[in-house]
Amino acid sequence: MSAHFTRRSLIRGITAATAVATLATGLAACGGDSDAATATSDTAGTVTVGRLSNGAAKETTLKVSEVKSISAELPDAIKKSGKLVIGSGTLPSGSPPLGFVGSDQKTLTGSEADLGRLVAAVLGLEPEVKRFTWENLFVGIDSGKVNVGFSNITDTEERKRKYEFASYRKDDLAFETLKSSKWTFDGDYQALAGKTVSVGAGTNQERILLEWQKKLQSEGKQLTVKYFQDNNSLYLALNSGKIDAYLGPSPNLSYHVTQTASTPNATRIAGQYSGAGASLQGLIAATAKKGSGLAKPLTDAINHLIETGQYAKWLAAWNLSHDAVAKSEVNPPGLPLDNS
Repeated sequence: MSAHFTRRSLIRGITAATAVATLATGLAACGGDSDAATATSDTAGTVTVGRLSNGAAKETTLKVSEVKSISAELPDAIKKSGKLVIGSGTLPSGSPPLGFVGSDQKTLTGSEADLGRLVAAVLGLEPEVKRFTWENLFVGIDSGKVNVGFSNITDTEERKRKYEFASYRKDDLAFETLKSSKWTFDGDYQALAGKTVSVGAGTNQERILLEWQKKLQSEGKQLTVKYFQDNNSLYLALNSGKIDAYLGPSPNLSYHVTQTASTPNATRIAGQYSGAGASLQGLIAATAKKGSGLAKPLTDAINHLIETGQYAKWLAAWNLSHDAVAKSEVNPPGLPLDNS
């Protein structure tokens, strides 16, 4: 990854944690690593989310049945197969809470695969989850070995040249603070005056934070930005008061909040900001090959889950309620081509 991470890097749609998996391309074959346990562990009419999450989620069983009017929209080839092949670009090391190996040391768990399984249930299809490195996930979609990617994929205008989208979650950054802190961020950079904030070097969030720092400096105000080589050092600094907050990808920080909840150093999310900047709400979307005919049934299935309350329960189970959208859309406006 380039050290001068720009908005072009965001177009590739990877969070800082997912980027680790991206760099290790040699560990995955193009066919992916199938995880059959995700397809066979639920009884008819139910989907259990948060299973084997090692405390990252609250295991919740949801009643979800096929909606014939929506499954009728599926392409004939997928109807005949009776299966929805879901791609997860989380090899080799995983990216909690999005996708990672569960507490049984073999089953893929995570918020993204769980939503894919819920959508498959609405479509009356058997879910089959396959794991890939980030690059090979798109190879799988292009080749037809994967029907749809549920893997924290950002909706971008560049990607629309090859793919079609069904949006389902905000693509946000977040500030994490100690739970005892009273500081909050409501989107106004002025709230950062006088604060010390850590951020990952070479990330999109660093670019945004440095823009705010420059604005504050022009007004005679100070924002101190600090960097750490690893998360252990970062959180030691947060716990000791050496920094006020950490700016990072919202899902990953929400996961850390769940892990600290019962410790003396409990943290909380103090505010969020669109990863696409002030002018556009970034969106995460289910991603299928352009012309596949899947975007519409996927969108309708997600909206059914929203309307019945199952979507909200899925987000709550994974502590991602901050990232909710009001509705799913087919190919909504994405990160513009000139945002590079």
